Amino acid sequence: MLSVGFILHPAFSPMGLAALTAFDIANTHAGAVLYDVKLLSARGGPVRGSMGFSIETETLSDRYFDLLIIGGSMGETGDEVVEFVRDAPRFCRRIASICTGAFVLAAAGLLDGRRATTHWAYAREMEQKYPKIKVEEDRIFIKDGPVWTSAGMTAGIDLALAFIEEDFGSDIARTVARKLVVYHRRTGGQTQFSTLLELEPKSDRIQKVLTYARRNLTNRLDVDELAGIASLSPRQFSRAFRTETGQSPARAIENLRLEVARGMMEDTNHSIDSVALQTGFADRDRMRRAFLRAYGQPPQTIRRATRAAMGEPDHIDA
Repeated sequence: MLSVGFILHPAFSPMGLAALTAFDIANTHAGAVLYDVKLLSARGGPVRGSMGFSIETETLSDRYFDLLIIGGSMGETGDEVVEFVRDAPRFCRRIASICTGAFVLAAAGLLDGRRATTHWAYAREMEQKYPKIKVEEDRIFIKDGPVWTSAGMTAGIDLALAFIEEDFGSDIARTVARKLVVYHRRTGGQTQFSTLLELEPKSDRIQKVLTYARRNLTNRLDVDELAGIASLSPRQFSRAFRTETGQSPARAIENLRLEVARGMMEDTNHSIDSVALQTGFADRDRMRRAFLRAYGQPPQTIRRATRAAMGEPDHIDA
């Protein structure tokens, strides 16, 4: 049984508690208490969240925790919590934060000289306020030694799945992910942004085209094919697509291919040739050029950076 302490702050967001559900499901699936979770706060007792309801907590104490998680907050964090966290490495094997909880780790000095992330909207603030931290704003979560940081609220689920996989293996982590109805799992190096969300089509017709393209990346996906899905002429389709998304069909399709290819490079051991074929780039050179245009780095470099974020050993990709 692994002990987990979860620190709540006043005005916490209910979504910040989602990570705890992953540990709960792991316990249920195993039919045993794999994770013994304690909710903590500076003074114990009820802590009122941003939605007005309260949760009962225990007072902070220097008992041993296999994992201490600092939740995010929409309010101020007290000095007592910062002092407690500063001393936590003495009695905690691993320390993690969700969303703006990273600011508590930063204030406690635990992120100095480390790579870290937080919600993208607060990353620049952290970078300016704590220049000793190597802030990477476009990451789901980062592991740097015994200290883990994650992005916004839902990234806490990815963080919890990563802990479950590290503690009890990939099979149980996949089972928990399926029961949560989430992908298993977004890697630490994966971007916080989504191509489909950024395109934001205004009509069902263009949304239908993008959904089709995302599911059929191995097709050519030229204008004629996509226009047929939209039941428009190629000329009408190109005009409507650019008006609604601000991008040409070709650029949008390349971005979709890049997003999936990057995910595969980060989360699988497929070769570069295999990833290129499965995402419709046809060959590794074409995919490499697209990666350089979009990310300024070739696929191999992104894969190595992801494995470094997860604390995994590097290897030469074929």
